[in-house]
Amino acid sequence: MRAASVVLAGAGLVGALAPMTAAQATQPVPYRLTVTDETGSGGDVTGGPGAALGVADPAADAARGVDRAALDAAVRGLVSPGGASATLGRVDERGRTVWKGAAGTADLATGAPATAEGRFRIGSVTKTFVATVVLQLVAEYRLGLDDAVERHLPGLVPGGGQITVRQLLNHTSGLANYTDDPSFSFEGDPAALQQWLSTGRWRSYTPQELIGIAAKYPPYFAPGRGWHYSNTNYIVAGLLIERLTGRSWGDEVERRIIRPLGLSGTSMPVDSPFVPGPHAHAYYKLAAGPADITLLNPSMAGSAGAGISTTADLTRFISALLGGRLLGPAELAEMKRTTPLSGPAEYGLALQRTATACGEFWGHGGGIPGYNTLMYGAADGRRQFAASVNPYDMSDLPATNAAFETLVATGTGTCAGRPPATARPLAPPATAGIPAAAGPAVLLLD
Repeated sequence: MRAASVVLAGAGLVGALAPMTAAQATQPVPYRLTVTDETGSGGDVTGGPGAALGVADPAADAARGVDRAALDAAVRGLVSPGGASATLGRVDERGRTVWKGAAGTADLATGAPATAEGRFRIGSVTKTFVATVVLQLVAEYRLGLDDAVERHLPGLVPGGGQITVRQLLNHTSGLANYTDDPSFSFEGDPAALQQWLSTGRWRSYTPQELIGIAAKYPPYFAPGRGWHYSNTNYIVAGLLIERLTGRSWGDEVERRIIRPLGLSGTSMPVDSPFVPGPHAHAYYKLAAGPADITLLNPSMAGSAGAGISTTADLTRFISALLGGRLLGPAELAEMKRTTPLSGPAEYGLALQRTATACGEFWGHGGGIPGYNTLMYGAADGRRQFAASVNPYDMSDLPATNAAFETLVATGTGTCAGRPPATARPLAPPATAGIPAAAGPAVLLLD
C-alpha cells in the first residue's frame, strides 16, 4: 500500500499455464452472492448479471444498521463491468456477521463461483500483524520504540544508528523502498514483464537480499524528517522480531496472533507459492486472454506483505486488536499515534485512520499481484469491514475505482440510527483500492 499509479492486476503464468482461449475470455463473468443475517441464516444466489439477490427485509437491515442490498450491489458492481474477476466482502457488528458477499468467478477455467469464505493474499495488511508483534515485544521490555535499529541489528541498514524502531513502523525512516527497484515493477516494458512471468516470479529472496536492493539507493530523507511508504521498513521489522525471539516473524505471528484468535484461514508463508484451501484465482489480462497468476514465491514480499487470510479472519483480527485483546492500552495508543509527517494519510504504526459517517475507523490496505485487500475496524468496536478484490480488466478504471469506493463507503459508512444518505463518500487509502493507471504495468508489492 503506497501512493503509486500502477495496475496491480498481476502477471501471467507463462510456461506453466496457457492463457484462456478467446472464447473463454469473452464469456460473461458469473457471480455468486451470499447474504447472511445476524442469526446466520440466508441464501445463496448464483447466476448472471440479472439474477435476483435474495436480500433480507430492508426494515430489518435498517434496524441492524447495515444496507445489505447496497453491499450486494457494490460487490456485484466491481465484477459486472469486468474490472475484477472476483470480489469478497464482510461486515461484522460486535463480533457477529451481519453481511458477507462474494461476486465473480473463483476459477475461470472451471467457472466455479467465488465464495465469501475464500482465502486470498493480503499484501501489506501483513504489516499490521508484524507491527502488533513488535509492540508486544515492546510490552515485554525486549526493546523500545525509540531504540536505534543498530542496537539490535548492527550493520544491517545504512544509518541504522539514527533510525528508530518507531520510524520503521511509521515509515519515517527514509529507507528506500526496495519494490521501487526496476526488477519489481514493469511500467510499459512487456519484455521485462514476460521475463518476470516466466522465471522471476519463482525466485526466492532472503530478507537481506531485499534490504540490499534498497541499499543501492540513497535515503529519501534524514530519519524522522519526512514520510515515505517503504516496504523495506517492514522487512527490517521482520528481522528485528527474529533477532529478539529466536524465531521467524511468521512463527511469531502464528504463535502470538493466529493461534490465540483461531484464525484458521490465515497463514504467513515463507516461500510456498500456493494459496491453501478454497480461494479465488488471480489473473492478468494478456492479449491472448486471462492468464492465471495465483502462484508466486511470496519471499519477495516477506514480512512486508506475504500473508494470506480470509475476510472472516481479518474482521476478527482487527476487532481483537482495537479491542485490546492483543495489546495493552499503552501499546495500542502508540499504534494509533499518527505521525504529522504522513499528512492526509494519517498513518500510525501499521494502522491508518479514516473518518466516516459512523465515526473513526482504523485499518490497512494491501496489494500484491492479482489481489487487493482492505481491512477496517471502528474505534468503538462496533463494526469491522474487510474486502478483497481480484483486479483484472483495467480498461475502465474510473468505473472500477468508483465501484470499490462504493463498497468501502457502504461497508463502513452506514450504521444504526444513521441512514445511508448521511454517509459522506469515503475514499479508501490511496493504494488500498484499484490503482489509477492503465496499461501493462505491474508493481509486485504495494
